[in-house]
Amino acid sequence: MTGSKTSIAVLGDGGWGTTLAIHLHRLGHRVRWWGAFPAYVRLLARRRENPKFLPGIAIPHRLPVTADLGEALQDAKLVILAVPSQHLRGVLHRVRRCPHAGKAFVSVAKGIETRTLKRMSQVMTEELGPVPIAVLSGPNIAREIARGHPASSVVASTHARLAADVQHAFMSERFRVYTSRDVVGVELGGSLKNPVAIAAGIGDGLGFGANAKAALITRGVVEMARLGVAMGAKPETFWGLSGLGDLITTCLGGRNRWLGEQLGRGERLSEVLAHTEMVIEGVETTKAAVALGRRSGVELPIIEQVYAVLFRRKNPTTALRSLMGRSRKAEFA
Repeated sequence: MTGSKTSIAVLGDGGWGTTLAIHLHRLGHRVRWWGAFPAYVRLLARRRENPKFLPGIAIPHRLPVTADLGEALQDAKLVILAVPSQHLRGVLHRVRRCPHAGKAFVSVAKGIETRTLKRMSQVMTEELGPVPIAVLSGPNIAREIARGHPASSVVASTHARLAADVQHAFMSERFRVYTSRDVVGVELGGSLKNPVAIAAGIGDGLGFGANAKAALITRGVVEMARLGVAMGAKPETFWGLSGLGDLITTCLGGRNRWLGEQLGRGERLSEVLAHTEMVIEGVETTKAAVALGRRSGVELPIIEQVYAVLFRRKNPTTALRSLMGRSRKAEFA
């Protein structure tokens, strides 16, 4: 990618995909934005608003939106994959049938494929072959960025030039982007924080305060780093934007914390999910994290209890007792 402006395809019409399409369009890039469902794409084009996933945010009239994947990818040098993690492989199957030579791909999904326990960059390589890949993650609530509130993120790639190009393409006066070479750590930080945020929401639903949440965040990032290092990540990544930064944001607000809060108030998982059309990545990520922890021999006490509440109908108060009643330990052993 050369020059100050780039031809970019944004795949995904959820809240984050919508926000990034608007953000990159505002920066003057030549953006084509794709959604999977033609009827909903026509609604987006007509209303210039995303009523399901980003209500109240105006979509610029000159930002094209299409349900034709080939049209979206045509001439794009950079392809942003803003697709829920459990659906990414299916979208990549379709991308593979389109001309994609010479394109670089950036995943902004925060999840782990449950069936294979693969990170998104691994899924991308399996489906597309040895294409240039980067991942972007951080404490990024879509609505705040769409409104121009200050935020930061990190882009990781084994290709230093690609990370720098993505950094240049995304940065603005209100959105600061850092680079990293730790793809594993950045992906796992963005994924593993979601189960911990569900735990934070459960605490909110039970009526707990700042003490409980601070302890949960602190011990939660330890669990994330413990598993991440076992999988090849750098420990310092988990104290950065894609680890601790994203964890703090998600424990204070967002859909994963909201889901946990409903569980803490006594609702069942099926009932909560029935009341939202948004994908709550932490549900499937909890399954994947527990499986990865067991495969790696890594202890994940918080995430294990979230799993028990989600899938074994364990009472949240009983789960708390299980956590608080664990054997005495040194903080740093």
